[in-house]
Amino acid sequence: MLSHGPVPAHSRLAAGVMPRFGFAAAITAVGLLVAACATTHAPVAAAPVAPAPVPVVVAPQPTAPAPQPAPDPVADLIAASSRMFEAGQKELQDGHLEQAKTQFNRALEVLLESPYGARSEPRIREHFDGLVERISAYEVTALAQGDGFAEKKYEPATIDELLAITTFEQPTPTPETTQAVTEDQTPHDIDIPLNAKVLSFVELFTGRLKGFLEEGLSRGARFLPMIQDVFRAEGLPLDLAYVPLVESAFKPNALSRASAKGIWQFMHGTALENGLKHDWYIDERADPEKATHAAANYLKTLYGMFGDWHLALASYNGGPGRVQRAMQRSHMSDFWRLSASSRYLPRETRDYVPLILAAVIIARNPAQYGMNIAPVELPKIEKVTVPGPIDLRRVAEWAGIPVQLLQDLNPELRRWTTPIRMSDYELKVPEGTGSLVGTRLSSVDPDELATLNRYSVRKGETLLSISRKLKVSRTDLAQANYLSGTARLSPGQQLIIPREPTALLAARTENPVPVTESRSLDAVVASRAVATKAEPASVSRVVHRVKRGETLASIARLYQTTVASLKQWNKLRSNALVVGQRLTIFAKTQTVATN
Repeated sequence: MLSHGPVPAHSRLAAGVMPRFGFAAAITAVGLLVAACATTHAPVAAAPVAPAPVPVVVAPQPTAPAPQPAPDPVADLIAASSRMFEAGQKELQDGHLEQAKTQFNRALEVLLESPYGARSEPRIREHFDGLVERISAYEVTALAQGDGFAEKKYEPATIDELLAITTFEQPTPTPETTQAVTEDQTPHDIDIPLNAKVLSFVELFTGRLKGFLEEGLSRGARFLPMIQDVFRAEGLPLDLAYVPLVESAFKPNALSRASAKGIWQFMHGTALENGLKHDWYIDERADPEKATHAAANYLKTLYGMFGDWHLALASYNGGPGRVQRAMQRSHMSDFWRLSASSRYLPRETRDYVPLILAAVIIARNPAQYGMNIAPVELPKIEKVTVPGPIDLRRVAEWAGIPVQLLQDLNPELRRWTTPIRMSDYELKVPEGTGSLVGTRLSSVDPDELATLNRYSVRKGETLLSISRKLKVSRTDLAQANYLSGTARLSPGQQLIIPREPTALLAARTENPVPVTESRSLDAVVASRAVATKAEPASVSRVVHRVKRGETLASIARLYQTTVASLKQWNKLRSNALVVGQRLTIFAKTQTVATN
């Protein structure tokens, strides 16, 4: 083996290589060697051996302590501002708009009110501008949704995926699966034939789709007792309580490609026929309890039409008209005979019924099939009657919970606000928070519960002209006001405008230049005109009424002035404001905001 690099001392010894010593030692070694090799000649006097030099130990010099960095108040100021901004991001993530606004405003105020201002020091100016841009982006995407009109997101319905899988994969049942089903003695209240189709889907659910079924059963644990109670009261088979396992995996916000929605996957028309409301603000198909009552009514209707649960389930998927036409064409009234041929029922419906039955087999006795279920629980709830439209994020702040949890408790709400025309809407909140929310409701002006943009219709205006003028969808404008798309409008009629209330403010690209109190208003206006290369604007006196969540910093940004000027004009000694308080502001004419 070739060696690259130095050889360790212990390796050199093992290989017979002499280690290197000091110069004196080497001379000694040579002398000994000569002596050993001498013949019988006269002895030669050995040369005196010099003593080995004693190494001098140099005491380590004490190292001077590293110089401490000089205090950097600018860096400390930026760090403090960043911490406040990050706290605002966390509040925004939880949906707490007011607290997020407060933290964002504090992040800016700490810079505006510092001895440096927000413009005189380059690092602070860069940080300040970056914060303004990021907060503006949040205003457009999140804070500006204070009107509550951002529509919630929906999840894909599992029925689409399941039926797509069955097209390509229908595994042959193994002997183990067949034995497990045969030995399962769980009683059922609908007939479940153990034919090849049903056993094939049992094999699919206990094999490749085992995780899917476990997840669905875990999620459904919180709904099944309610569903079984409703079905028991209606005299329906309890086996049918597991239909949502295939339809939606018990996801209240499941939405299919055909626009069916909720755990029971109701189409819009069928939902209306069975008593479920649906408008721009609310969709009761997504409410598990209301939808379950509707499903019970619909299943009873289908069974009354066919007198057979297999045909009723086929109708639940494909529609009763299609099943009736298939029966008329084939002169057959048995689902299994109908599904034996592709001539009468579509493949989705032919697979749907055995999918349901296979899921019921496993769900009624999950331990028999090795299912690991970890129930997903929501907190117990209580209901609070809301006197008018209210932003869910405000309620979430009062209850001290993330807004996502409040949406999970009220899945029927399509927007982030309750319906504007319902004065007795029952909002579900976690148990123990109802009294707190009720107290806050009674102490707040109803007009402050939801930030709604209103528009007064002028003579000759239509929904189309207003939607174009305000850059909103005509459909959204009509539906948000419970109007048809062709409704006539009257002068003076008040419309709710479904748009971001602060989008215009957030879209401003210019950043106000903070100034000290010693500078006159004219100087301020002139300096801004120079910065924007525009002519100085005239100044108007404005009276601003403070709204909930506003601060001196946010108002200063709105009117392109400074906190110091606001305090000077209104003789304020602190930054504290009260909702409804009136502030006198001297603002440039083109930036005056309507209040």
